[in-house]
Amino acid sequence: MATLGLDRAFLGNLLSTLTTRGRNLLGLSNGSDAVSKAELIALGETLLSRRGEATGVALANSLLAGYEGASEDDQLAFLNALADLFGPDADELDAALKAVHAKGTSPDAVSQLLKAAEPRRQELIRRLNLAPGGTAALVKMREALLSHLKESPALKHVDSDFVHLFASWFNRGFLVLQRIDWTTPANILEKIIRYEQVHAISNWDDLRSRLAPSDRRCYGFFHPQLVDEPLIFVEVALTRDIPGAISPLLDLTRTPIPATDATTAVFYSISNTQRGLTGISFGNFLIKQVVEEIKRELPNVHTFVTLSPVPGFAAWINRERAAENSPFIDVSARTALALLDTADWADDAAKAEQVKNVLMPLAATYFLDAKTPRGLPVDPVARFHLGNGARLERLNFLGDRSEKGMQQSYGLMVNYLYALDKIETNHEAYAEKGQVASSSAVRKMLPARSAAETAVSA
Repeated sequence: MATLGLDRAFLGNLLSTLTTRGRNLLGLSNGSDAVSKAELIALGETLLSRRGEATGVALANSLLAGYEGASEDDQLAFLNALADLFGPDADELDAALKAVHAKGTSPDAVSQLLKAAEPRRQELIRRLNLAPGGTAALVKMREALLSHLKESPALKHVDSDFVHLFASWFNRGFLVLQRIDWTTPANILEKIIRYEQVHAISNWDDLRSRLAPSDRRCYGFFHPQLVDEPLIFVEVALTRDIPGAISPLLDLTRTPIPATDATTAVFYSISNTQRGLTGISFGNFLIKQVVEEIKRELPNVHTFVTLSPVPGFAAWINRERAAENSPFIDVSARTALALLDTADWADDAAKAEQVKNVLMPLAATYFLDAKTPRGLPVDPVARFHLGNGARLERLNFLGDRSEKGMQQSYGLMVNYLYALDKIETNHEAYAEKGQVASSSAVRKMLPARSAAETAVSA
């Protein structure tokens, strides 16, 4: 522990020295005054002009420290400067275009054009990444950028550059799968509580019930530059059958089963943790690798399914109810759906049955017929799992009766089945033709007019 303290003190002194050196290179004050937008831009230009590695690290660290300490307005001004002032070099691009016109698409001319067309901010971001803690700082910077995209559309070009670079820096080859259990360091466990997005973890006892028992697993992807930050994690329940409701899985008083008695692995929560990495896909790799880990540890487990929320279902139902000429909801369905506006419908057996008779065919329609303008399923969770090659296996009425579950889906939950011998076939059918792999049980729920639609059996 004493050695760790010395190491941290050394690193702290090193970072302070690097920041001071970077500011001294531009003759900037080393006092406590916040760095201005002009100083941030000047540091960026200087960083791009320097070739020395040590000097570059000092400047990068100084710029990132200055950005973190700047006001929100100056931070936004710097992000806008990345869009306005750090684009492609106009003279180089013009010369490269002229070379292509003169020489045609020769390899040299094309290479010169590609190099000239790259925005200077991409190289600036690369150099900023050399600073100690640079990767984490850049992820945080992009998170701020995303919050400004709506009012500053020009930032979308900067965002595209972040995504381009992050896709390389965070590709599967750099990610490390780690099991997270009750012995994992507390600072990481605290983040699991904070980052859980699907089923909130109420306290440490709740977390323990998800990590410690023999029939529970949790896995996360970590990156070497973000060692204490899980990028994404998945919670798994080991069961004897496919569950249709979340409450029994989260029940703190339940009796665990031996892992060797389980036949089914249930992925019941997947949470991305870094908003700054939005658009960088980890989940498909995570699920497939966790399947391999569980198969290796527990050969008795042969069924892999999710118990997934349906975050857009209630909003879709309400939009269709509000539409005068909905193709999915007729007059008789409207009468039953009006019961959704009553507070006690789920607790009244007669009302619940009326709602179920209408809601379940609509749920099948929602997954198999309703499409985005691009022809994809309207549900984001469905797009994720179907894109991974899963099959829409079962729809579960009132599977989630929590306040959140009732608000977002009127309690509906879904099982997606990862049949290992069908994943690639299902993925190709979905990616190439937009076909949704589904079980016969789901297809039978479709109204007669939709039964012959494009859903396919896996």
